[in-house]
Amino acid sequence: MSREEDAGQIPEVMYDSNTRTQYKRGRFFGKGGFAKCYEITNVQNNLSFAGKIVSKKLMAKQNQKEKMTLEIEIHQSLNHKNIVRFYNFFEDQSNIYIVLELCRKKSMMELHKRRKAISEPETRFYMKQLLSGVNYLHSNKIIHRDLKLGNLFLNDDLHVKIGDFGLAAKIEYDGERKKTLCGTPNYIAPEILNKKGHSFEVDIWSIGCIMYTLLIGRPPFETSSLKETYSKIKKCDYKICTSISLSAKQMIMMMLQGEPKSRPKVYELAKHEFMAGYCPSSLPVSCLTMAPRFDKADVSIRKPLLEINHGDTGVSPHKMHDSIAAGLAAGAQPQAFDARDNFEQLRIMLLKVLKTKPARNQKFLDEMTDPQAQPMIWVSKWVDYSDKYGFGYQLSDEGVGVMFNDTTKLIMLPNGLNVHYVDRNGEESYMTVDNYPKQYDKKMKLLSYFSRYMREHLIKTGAFIAKENDSMSRTPHLHQWCRSTSGVLMQLNNGTVQMNFGDHTKIIMCPLMAAITYIDEDKSFRTFRFSTIEQNGCSMGLYEKMRYAYDKISVLLSS
Repeated sequence: MSREEDAGQIPEVMYDSNTRTQYKRGRFFGKGGFAKCYEITNVQNNLSFAGKIVSKKLMAKQNQKEKMTLEIEIHQSLNHKNIVRFYNFFEDQSNIYIVLELCRKKSMMELHKRRKAISEPETRFYMKQLLSGVNYLHSNKIIHRDLKLGNLFLNDDLHVKIGDFGLAAKIEYDGERKKTLCGTPNYIAPEILNKKGHSFEVDIWSIGCIMYTLLIGRPPFETSSLKETYSKIKKCDYKICTSISLSAKQMIMMMLQGEPKSRPKVYELAKHEFMAGYCPSSLPVSCLTMAPRFDKADVSIRKPLLEINHGDTGVSPHKMHDSIAAGLAAGAQPQAFDARDNFEQLRIMLLKVLKTKPARNQKFLDEMTDPQAQPMIWVSKWVDYSDKYGFGYQLSDEGVGVMFNDTTKLIMLPNGLNVHYVDRNGEESYMTVDNYPKQYDKKMKLLSYFSRYMREHLIKTGAFIAKENDSMSRTPHLHQWCRSTSGVLMQLNNGTVQMNFGDHTKIIMCPLMAAITYIDEDKSFRTFRFSTIEQNGCSMGLYEKMRYAYDKISVLLSS
């Protein structure tokens, strides 16, 4: 099957006759509704965009054409830093092409799946931007009507970009109430379900659901059945756990009120007590997989007045804590990494896939892959000196770590400056290559040796510049590893399990995303949901690797 057929008649090169611009089709990003999304590159200037591509065959009905026209009209009219930028649209005989801002860090749904609950400072960071974007929409008489984590995209700086205006509506006159049944089950407002007419307040409800999900780790009305979820929404039946702060609870409760008129306006939410708490000016990319750490002294300055603990004692300015230790995250308390439970989850997922006896396809279809589930971090290189010192490795972000024979760990961030030390009990401490306790002298020298060896002999790296938010980074580290005649198995403390085989193929498995990434002999990098493999099959190579992984993990669990 050709690449052309793989893409479902989406051409390799797309031509905008109005601007005389050629775009080359790149990586598949995903699909939803009528559209497929690819990375597309302007051939003339080499700039990359997200290309939302809709087949005209799916636009046969008049109402479908009208919806597409309205989506383009609304999105094209918008210009705000927290809204996915609309650059252009064009069409040919087969498709409609929409050229959009490329958000490389995917959506907040993937953040949620990997992290579950996040800290209150992080929540403020994202909420501040979300509220700014929605305030702009409402000021321009536009209701989004489908605000959810999956439609909040993140750029390289983790800035929020509101996207997907397929359900958006423009209010034509004051007091107009829309009647269309629309939205996503976990975020849909009760007035939409009750068909009483709705307006801007439905977005406030959705923001409340988003904030709840970020802080608690699950949507407020989520159940196992749609009927029960809708029943709970209509009754406004939800519970807020006691672990989050009082101001956070109050803000959520203001938004999740059954009576639309009782909900606050967006600009009122921006002034809420919760939003006055400590908010970092930026976040490191490591926050996509690991909770950050904050300086407790900085946080205390900006803690909401109602919640200041007058018993707090000062700390050394160099003593850093993660966000939980600083008493911030309330609902976001990360559990200690449970390696056995991590393996058991993977074993169950692999067994389920293997039991379905998936068809062994020789070809991969782009649409079978799920780039949104791609791992954020994996081991790109490793070197085994365990006969003397330990196991050294380099991560895909070019951070370097060593797991010493005494099971302690040192991890150096990609900037080559910040270093994390993890003791035998999993306690973390933070330092730099220029400033560290004398007892770590030998291990720091070994880390430097491992780092230099891998940079000089195993990889080609670019220059990394230290960033201000590196001080907040908590990078995943190697939890355990083992070697066999077939290869090496490595488990990171963010749940990722990786197996490198002697034939230079690799699999990277993530139970949080229920996904597996296969890097084959040609270094092709493809990510699949386990559920997709159950339905559509996989290559013989991937099938054999999954079977071996299941056997190996089963042995490890039984030992």
